[in-house]
Amino acid sequence: MIEVTLLGTGSPIPDADRAGPSTLVRAGSQTFLVDCGRGVLQRLAAAGSGAGALSALLLTHLHSDHIADLGDVIITRWISTFAPDPAPLQIIGPPGTAAVVQATLAAFGDDIGYRIAHHADITGPPGVQVHEHTDGVAWEQDGVRMLVGPTDHRPVTPTIGFRIEHDGASVVLAGDTVPCAGLDALAHGAGALVHTVIRKDLVEQMPMQRIRDICDYHSSVEQAADTAARADVGILILTHYVPALVRGQEDDWRARAAAHFSRQIELGDDLHRVQVHPGVCAES
Repeated sequence: MIEVTLLGTGSPIPDADRAGPSTLVRAGSQTFLVDCGRGVLQRLAAAGSGAGALSALLLTHLHSDHIADLGDVIITRWISTFAPDPAPLQIIGPPGTAAVVQATLAAFGDDIGYRIAHHADITGPPGVQVHEHTDGVAWEQDGVRMLVGPTDHRPVTPTIGFRIEHDGASVVLAGDTVPCAGLDALAHGAGALVHTVIRKDLVEQMPMQRIRDICDYHSSVEQAADTAARADVGILILTHYVPALVRGQEDDWRARAAAHFSRQIELGDDLHRVQVHPGVCAES
């Protein structure tokens, strides 16, 4: 079984009720954080986890709302790990990730220096290992396998999705993308697809062109459902709602997806959990 927790279901617009985009995936003994939008560590704590428990941080792309708390994850893991020789944080992302991580460490350079000077048991900066991928196998450890595939969020490029497999169960995390062959291939036959969505019918009514611009590089609810149907996945899990999903409107969002995808559809508030079992059987 793989457990998916929608840690943050919000958008770039700050929301009192929704943290920035981030998803927690537990597979076997391993824990993966996919993207790290604002407020991710608070949501991790609420989900019963923390930075120190992460097997790896996975980044779908380098838009600010998806990496807003990258520094917080790195620094908090570093100062809250008390083992004498802590394993470095594994970070997997598209090309460009290493440069962003190095810039983040440089931005926290003063803080890192203060802590090394103050604590005798901290003898060096945060340990991180960055792995950049656009396609293929990115992780194989203790029965968990992770595949990476290209998505389409142009002009943001490259962008990637992740497929995590364990003991017959599989989950694909799409990140921001329009429908594309890369995501179709990555998601084919998966137990679940976690897909970011916007309501184009609502966004297109906004008077600001800058807001309307997002329609051309995000998937609508209907397009995400079409992708799930083409890929023959078992469960469609919607997240990163733009505009924010208002309580009481869940049935409307779900109906829009159900018109294109006839299987299980999940959406909800931060910390919504879905269990993905081998095949298409699931319970939430």
